[in-house]
Amino acid sequence: MEIKVNYLDNLRLEAKFDDFTVISDQPIRYKGDGSAPGPFDYFLASSAMCAAYFVKVYCNARDIPTENIRLSQNNIVDPENRYKQIFKIQVELPEDISDKDRQGILRSIDRCTVKRVVQEGPEFDVEVVENIDEDAQAMLTGVPKGAERGEGTWIEGKDLPLEQTIANMTGILAELGMKIEIASWRNIVPHVWSLHIRDAASPMCFTNGKGATKESALCSALGEFIERTNFNFFYNDQFFGEEIANAEFVHYPNEKWFLPGPDDALPEGILDDTTREIYDPEGELCASHLIDTNSGRADRGIVSLPFMRHSDGETVYFPSNLIENLYLSNGMSAGNTLAEAQVQCLSEIFERAVKKQIIEQELALPDVPAEVLKRYPEIVEGIEALEAQGYPVLVKDASLGGQFPVMCVTLMNPKTGGVFASFGAHPSFHVALERTFTELLQGRSLEGFNDFPAPTFNSMAVTEPNNYVEHFIDSSGVISWRFFSSRSDLEFCDWDFSGSGACSNEQEAATLFGILEELGLEAYVAVRDELGAPVCRILVPGLSEVYPVEDLVWDNTNMALDYREDILNLHRLDDAALAALLERLEESQLDEHMTIISLIGIEFDENTIWGQLTILELKLLIHLALGQHEEALERVEMFLQYNDNSVERNLFYQAVQAVLEVVLDDELEVEDFRYNLGRMFGEETIEAVIGSVNGSVRFHGLTPTSMALEGLEKHQRLIESYKKLHAARAVRAGMRMQDVYAPADA
Repeated sequence: MEIKVNYLDNLRLEAKFDDFTVISDQPIRYKGDGSAPGPFDYFLASSAMCAAYFVKVYCNARDIPTENIRLSQNNIVDPENRYKQIFKIQVELPEDISDKDRQGILRSIDRCTVKRVVQEGPEFDVEVVENIDEDAQAMLTGVPKGAERGEGTWIEGKDLPLEQTIANMTGILAELGMKIEIASWRNIVPHVWSLHIRDAASPMCFTNGKGATKESALCSALGEFIERTNFNFFYNDQFFGEEIANAEFVHYPNEKWFLPGPDDALPEGILDDTTREIYDPEGELCASHLIDTNSGRADRGIVSLPFMRHSDGETVYFPSNLIENLYLSNGMSAGNTLAEAQVQCLSEIFERAVKKQIIEQELALPDVPAEVLKRYPEIVEGIEALEAQGYPVLVKDASLGGQFPVMCVTLMNPKTGGVFASFGAHPSFHVALERTFTELLQGRSLEGFNDFPAPTFNSMAVTEPNNYVEHFIDSSGVISWRFFSSRSDLEFCDWDFSGSGACSNEQEAATLFGILEELGLEAYVAVRDELGAPVCRILVPGLSEVYPVEDLVWDNTNMALDYREDILNLHRLDDAALAALLERLEESQLDEHMTIISLIGIEFDENTIWGQLTILELKLLIHLALGQHEEALERVEMFLQYNDNSVERNLFYQAVQAVLEVVLDDELEVEDFRYNLGRMFGEETIEAVIGSVNGSVRFHGLTPTSMALEGLEKHQRLIESYKKLHAARAVRAGMRMQDVYAPADA
């Protein structure tokens, strides 16, 4: 985590990280103002709070109330060496907590991260740099050596040694000016590693990696980061800001813009006959459905990206909006070579498509025989380690009778009755199985398995479209009990799509493309290598969509364009504009519990009221601003019943409810209750409430903003991250930046 420190007045310091700001000071006796804790005080508090957090996690998992649990910490200083201290932590537990849980709570404190880092003894590496913001050295620790000496570790499916791959990818990211930091490592069973990496300057840009070794897991995470960077996945659905929206290009220098046809018809030049039939089966798709969310430039038309049709090499332009709405990250990969990237793309597509078919058709898969598993002793060792901790593991052939290179590893959790089915694919049986098993544990602790749902015999719950979406996003969807039948619907196939001997990635890619051809499916391929690595994206219309195609018409992310500008200018709207916004929200029939973040594609700080704001609360605030008290009261009651907001915000609306009920009762006067309302909710709150009801205060708690996004630091960091890519693409395309950011004509 990158923490930036700024000097304030006197000895006060400001530390900024993620979405938080911490102020420190020094006591008056040390020439400070005593206005905030000192840095060492924060350190001491972090230890106590970390210990308390792990106690809370333990108690929450066992439904143990924490109201009567108290924890304190004292640091006992050695009189002869003030840097040698004992941190004495004491826990006061109610008498009704069992001895078993008492011991469990004490053990949980031993897991405190602060405690463990202190005990391990961190190293400090202090250096001078010319410019902190421009210093883009990779913040990765433990990057393997040897690449510069020609040494390296080769693994199946990779065209370069792991060490060289890591060196190449970290160099690419450093050249882009991205500081990549490792946020966490996990290795809970032998031969399974996973990690979480992120851009220190924009933590919303993050990926996870997995592998049988630390090096292979790091390769996985870096590769995913580069693929998502190249194809703008980190910025899906987000507003790029007015400067980029008005630039010569928004996504890539080779994008094309197409103006709508007559009566909002799809313009000539986008898609082809095959894809139009798939994406617009009912003839309902209009040009306006395909305006991109990132720029919102409806006046420029539909921004579209070039893909090569694999069957004949022809270029087909796909609207950016269509891709982000239907495909998410499915079918994109970085590789040491293009063929390596293509194999991974196609493997991923088959993995997701087969997974969907198995889940929706409630198929029972054949087990992989024990004698076959014995070929892979390291995987068996990992499985045995999980089972020794009480988690039964099923290893199944998901190739559907040898049609596809897909495996499945399913974990059962007897503690909760939940299950987690992991799928993986690769032309090699071994690689597919390893990826499936490491995916099972990627980024997860054993406690994380408590979050997965139980199987069901309810076929409607299993086949419901959003269930597959949940499986795609984080594998948290439900699975049919029929999946666990000992009577499988298919025979086990000891498959191998990698060919005999040392099969190359080129041959494997050809084999996988051949499977699509046999299925009568067309592949569309985009390759981006301008940032220094071959990165590939493959779309297979009719197979690789994550969301149903009807979402283009009925649930398109560019609904943001109907609301974004008005919501960002909320404080500047007059009553007529507010009423029009409210009417559009009512007519949209959008889920009232949808956050405004999701609705308009703006990343507000989640710790602010904007960050928690839902459509329901926005409607409520507009009713108050318009003096529509009866409607406001109705929505206040809904808010208090269903909304999970901060304690402070809930108290604000409790007070609003009370004041509205007084105002709407002809026999009551607010002034008669003013004194005790102030005592109940606080003077500051009740002033804001009365002002909100009488119209003198509008949109209490929401700081003013605009399309310029002033004050929205989290979103600005995301835009700054994207500008690094945008600038690099312009340079590689031979463009001058002053021309790129000159206002673009419609």
